[in-house]
Amino acid sequence: MAQSAKAADAAGPEQRTQSTGVYVYGLVPEDVEVSSDARGVGDESGEIRLVRHGKIAALVSDVPLDRALGTPDDLFRHEALLDATAAEVPVLPLRFGAVMTNAEAVVDELLTPHHDEFHSALEELEGRAEYVVKGRYVEQTLFREVLREFPEAARLREEIKGQPEELTRDARIQLGELVNQAVAAKREADTQTLVEAVAPLAVFTVVREPSHEQDAAHLAVLMETDRQGELEEVMNEFADRWADRVEMRLLGPLAPYDFITARTAQE
Repeated sequence: MAQSAKAADAAGPEQRTQSTGVYVYGLVPEDVEVSSDARGVGDESGEIRLVRHGKIAALVSDVPLDRALGTPDDLFRHEALLDATAAEVPVLPLRFGAVMTNAEAVVDELLTPHHDEFHSALEELEGRAEYVVKGRYVEQTLFREVLREFPEAARLREEIKGQPEELTRDARIQLGELVNQAVAAKREADTQTLVEAVAPLAVFTVVREPSHEQDAAHLAVLMETDRQGELEEVMNEFADRWADRVEMRLLGPLAPYDFITARTAQE
């Protein structure tokens, strides 16, 4: 027991009593200002502030250490703050859940060792943000296309129509496989068409993995924010071209999650 007491004393009062940590959202230029009503993860009263060093700064807030992070609300707040920031200034997002001991640790372990590379990346992002382009097939239209373009799928559908499921199990499995293959081929072709359409506007483009089995396309585009109107025009053109076939959606401006995620000190 005496040995444990000595160890506790050696740890110092800060380590014995610290109840909060510093949550780091991302990196921004040092000359930005934070809105007084900005809020992040954790405690409702925790205000967002900046920890500055040289030409860069970290967006941070205090978080209690007595509860685990990871609720949907925490993730929403993390992304909402970064996306709102990206609409105004360049930002390098950190991965969700980056908590450091205190502001001094943010400077010593994150900002100082990586100052030059973070500053260079922020300069490259000046005036740019990420946009996400999504297209999702209309289910009934998609199925009709598959049956029209793949005779074997149409034959199998007729074979199982009105038949007991236990007697047509193999045919149903085969039909499902054919439909999946057909949708994958359509997705690849439609995604390529969309990539070529946005290419003149994009600095970089990333093809995301489908988030749903009926996804027609899912792209992340890094581009100049002042060309957003041109991207919206492209989206409107595709909405007309693919009317009743694909539902189009545009998200952004967003923080550039798909193109650069700043390293935490622990990495």
